[in-house]
Amino acid sequence: MSNELTMLDNALPSYLKELELDDATKALMGGGGGGGVKRISIKGGVWRMMVNGKEIAKNEERSMNVVIAAAAPKVSRTFYLKQYSEGGDVAAPDCWSADGEVPDAKAQNPQAKRCVDCPQNVKGSGQGDSRACRYSQRLAVLLANDLKGDVFQLTLPAASIFGEGAPGKWPLQTYAKMIGSKGIPITAVVTEMRFDTDSATPKLTFKPVRVLESAEHHVVIEQGKSEAAKKAITMTVAEADGVKTKPEAALPAPTEAPQKVVAEVVEEPTKRTAKKDEAPAEKKDLSKILAEWDDA
Repeated sequence: MSNELTMLDNALPSYLKELELDDATKALMGGGGGGGVKRISIKGGVWRMMVNGKEIAKNEERSMNVVIAAAAPKVSRTFYLKQYSEGGDVAAPDCWSADGEVPDAKAQNPQAKRCVDCPQNVKGSGQGDSRACRYSQRLAVLLANDLKGDVFQLTLPAASIFGEGAPGKWPLQTYAKMIGSKGIPITAVVTEMRFDTDSATPKLTFKPVRVLESAEHHVVIEQGKSEAAKKAITMTVAEADGVKTKPEAALPAPTEAPQKVVAEVVEEPTKRTAKKDEAPAEKKDLSKILAEWDDA
């Protein structure tokens, strides 16, 4: 390091220790793409830490404890014209939707004006009776043992989102409903994510580990408001990895039978109507709740 920079290694004013890099500094630093997003991939049933599309570390444990700091408000949709191949490079999707209602303005080959009318959203457009356009949920998560550290993007496939599951092995939506029904914010709970070893493709299940202390929860709330968290829940995996899209002519809109594309076989969840005479669940002592949920 040059002598001109040694002053930065000496004792600095205390206020600088509390500051993060501002937007001006980040802009002038440039960078190698990736949007400044770090993410956790579950490819191959292994936890992989990714930065700018490069794997920097991996963990082969079956479970990982995290705290969910933020989540995309709606389940997104993603469509690839080419069949997915395990081990292939991350590619930008041909069409995607952040809200599950209309294609994103940046989508290269939108398949319809509205997702509800899209031929890729029809049963049978994918493998078997599945849909070619796949569901996913973007989360911003923190490592449970490093709440003040990096914010990671985690993109969950449909199999990890929908379904009923079993005690201690819930899919994300069921798990969130279990937590919320007790009046507990999911941001205040350490969550165990575990690979379902009975699934042929990477699939996660969720269960609570413990409730955060007040000071810990405050850290999570602030992390959830950060720019890194905002990017984590809005960027596609390709955008997070800095994948550049190549200009191509838009695909013609299908007019007959939708094209067959291999996709995971997961059906769209059906909404259940709550019984009118069903009384709201009473709040329980938090320690008892966790004890009950951890019986699995």
